[in-house]
Amino acid sequence: MTIQECYAALGGDYEEVLGRLYSEALVKKFVGKFLADQSFSSLESTLKAKNYEEAFRAAHTLKGVSQNLSFTKLYQSSHEITEALRTKNYDQALQLFSTVEADYLQTAGAIQAYQAENQ
Repeated sequence: MTIQECYAALGGDYEEVLGRLYSEALVKKFVGKFLADQSFSSLESTLKAKNYEEAFRAAHTLKGVSQNLSFTKLYQSSHEITEALRTKNYDQALQLFSTVEADYLQTAGAIQAYQAENQ
């Protein structure tokens, strides 16, 4: 699997991230670091604990990382949950979490598959 195929599998925009980071080596480096980011797990745990202020921070961070890496699908869902939390629409945020989770798992799965084939 190439990095371009990884981006296609995760619903991202490879050309956009390449334009932002200017080199395939940097794209690969930062995509590899994504799995270590704790914002998704923090979002999950803080939503369960009904700590909506921290959930907002986690969602906002996940949104920013996704935007910077051009993970388009995950960016869109994390943007929606961020806005729900920003406006204190907690019921909507809880409903949106399942979409964020599915998009995150798709993204993480594509990255893991890419890494497994390219070690």
